[in-house]
Amino acid sequence: MIHLLRNVHVYAPEDLGNCHVLVAAGKVVAISHEVPHIEPSLLTTDQDYAGKKLIPGLIDGHAHITGGGGETGFSSKVPAVHLSEYTQAGVTTVVGLLGTDDLTRSTSSLVAQVYALRESGLSAYCYTGGYHIPLTTLTGSVKSDIVHIEPILGVGELAISDHRSSQPTFDEVARIAGDAHVAGLMTGKAGIVHFHLGDGDRGMDLINDLLQQTEIPARVLNPTHCNRKKVLFDQACQLTRLGCYIDVTAFPVAEDEDGLTAADAFKQFKANGFPPDKFTISSDGGGCLPHFDAQGELLHMDFGRNLALSETLKELLDAGLATDQVLPAFTSNVAKLLRLNTKGQVKVGLDADLVILDTEHQIQDVMAMGQWHRKNHQTLIYGGFETNK
Repeated sequence: MIHLLRNVHVYAPEDLGNCHVLVAAGKVVAISHEVPHIEPSLLTTDQDYAGKKLIPGLIDGHAHITGGGGETGFSSKVPAVHLSEYTQAGVTTVVGLLGTDDLTRSTSSLVAQVYALRESGLSAYCYTGGYHIPLTTLTGSVKSDIVHIEPILGVGELAISDHRSSQPTFDEVARIAGDAHVAGLMTGKAGIVHFHLGDGDRGMDLINDLLQQTEIPARVLNPTHCNRKKVLFDQACQLTRLGCYIDVTAFPVAEDEDGLTAADAFKQFKANGFPPDKFTISSDGGGCLPHFDAQGELLHMDFGRNLALSETLKELLDAGLATDQVLPAFTSNVAKLLRLNTKGQVKVGLDADLVILDTEHQIQDVMAMGQWHRKNHQTLIYGGFETNK
């Protein structure tokens, strides 16, 4: 398939101005200020976008692709996320993981769902393990999973500072992080440990201990949900000065909650001058969003939606923040952390994962690996078992 996108304002994520973009064989093959010379009969699609913004496809680095939940019994397990739920949010690459339920859900089923999404045209990867130690693995070890199973990028989401965790010790986590790092060196993969942070008082203590007492590089230690408490976010921001990437979750925050929305966290991070390349935003799509009392009793529960990612992007752009400063948290920063070298940018030779924003900063068109999944706000490609075709 060959596609010509005329007169798009390209944010790659850097601002390239008004350009014409040619896509062929799933790759971006030309970005130019002059219309590429190509026989019109060869074009699958040819559209003039009249200056609308073209951005890289969003990378959702934390999603429960097989579903999450289960904190209130088996009936509370969230089902797997449908293909169109990703593309409606402008997500063209997703990283799946296991959470609280790493027993009835497995790394095996996670890898299988990665392959299913790939067969449907989406780029997908995953982590091995889950909340608890011993980790749920496919081959019996973290190092072997990362080395031998191509889609597995690292370990996640390993829970700390949470009553639902296995209360891991320093030595246990240090060994896991060391194995992940070495496996990353052997393969060129990310080799990171993606930490679920609960709202416990210990906060980032374990990560700080690892930085101070081991030789494990800071980039290996990647905390998420850092915006669930304001004090936790303050701790996380300091980690970025040491080389850690931090991830915030695009979940709803009530007025009486001690937390920050992803948009507010981004604004605060930027205003305080922390390293802009060490900040990412993910959706927790398909995962549960429970609220517990001091005794660990569930008060109420919602679940994460991938659309929260595009809604956060819109909120930031609507607030007047510069597009090229906002986009990296959803695209190139994630790709750099995860070592996804063909993702996160609009660049000749890289994968044609592209999103067109309408004039209100909503997701209009979505191309994944050179194939249109959405056009004019309408889904063109659905997953095999979606009921709303």
